[in-house]
Amino acid sequence: MQTQLTLRRPDDWHLHLRDGAALRSVIAASARQFARAIVMPNLKPPVTTLDAAQAYRGRILRALNEARAAGEIDDLAAGFEPLMTLYLTDNTGAQDILEAKASGLVHAVKLYPAGATTNSDAGVSDMARVRPALEAMQSVGLPLLVHGEVTDPQVDLFDREQVFIDRVMLPLRRDFPALKVVFEHITTLQAAQYVAQAGELTAATITAHHLLYNRNALFLGGVRPHWYCLPVLKRETHRQALVQAATRGGAQFFLGTDSAPHARHLKEHACGCAGCYTAPHALELYAAAFEAAGALDSLEAFASLNGPRFYGLPVNEGQVSLRRTAWQIPDSLPFDGESIVPLAAGESLAWQMVAG
Repeated sequence: MQTQLTLRRPDDWHLHLRDGAALRSVIAASARQFARAIVMPNLKPPVTTLDAAQAYRGRILRALNEARAAGEIDDLAAGFEPLMTLYLTDNTGAQDILEAKASGLVHAVKLYPAGATTNSDAGVSDMARVRPALEAMQSVGLPLLVHGEVTDPQVDLFDREQVFIDRVMLPLRRDFPALKVVFEHITTLQAAQYVAQAGELTAATITAHHLLYNRNALFLGGVRPHWYCLPVLKRETHRQALVQAATRGGAQFFLGTDSAPHARHLKEHACGCAGCYTAPHALELYAAAFEAAGALDSLEAFASLNGPRFYGLPVNEGQVSLRRTAWQIPDSLPFDGESIVPLAAGESLAWQMVAG
């Protein structure tokens, strides 16, 4: 039985870090696990301009320095690099895109259909309104990241990703064939098949929770809000398709945790927030999913190689190691003066990250 797994240092290609005290509470967890991360821009107010992205990056780096000074991370983890994104709105213009690309700090632009998920009210209401921005992105090679769900109330919640492919992705790829597109946190067989057939300029991120759990996890023993995320967990057939894509689907699929921290009281609420907090144990969760599929040898490509290749960035130097040792996920962790419940709190994992 394999007892240790060593990987080139991985990256997280979809991460929510929040802001202020919440940012300070979670930054160390991601920095311990990953060398870089694509940071989501759905703050309040959203990160819609280069100036806002630069300011947010500065706050992330200050939080990192504070974590290092407090002894929460070592010097290697303190070198964690936030890769900034802009929030696409109906008012984003071509000049905004050109300036963002020229800065070298903005690595992608995020499309949220208006109202699709947390803090998405300022998102795109009509794809026709963002054509100039998309044309500019295509011309300079700035990737578009899509939250792939329609918001039509007539569409069943569990079908919104599949309908998004037909209504948005197919026309988008037809009209902008040279645009790099990441279909983020895919959750369905249809999305996995679409990405696999869409060509080298289309990729997808997959979360650990969508690899490990189906929608039954939301209701085992009662409603479990800490498994509630958007897009929601789907049927077992979809989970199996995602595992196949992650472990054997090739270079178009890579790691994106979509770790989305919310205080405990906002999750355990009459209208609980969407999002699973996985940053502290992300690699261990992915290792569990890949081992269950008999594919531990494929984890390095998924976690460390495919993402940099798609984004045109160098792979990281150095390594991280996971050791086979049983440990228990904490019941809760400190968060913004309150507490946060990590995904699968209180449960045991077979792999634990150690120094590389």
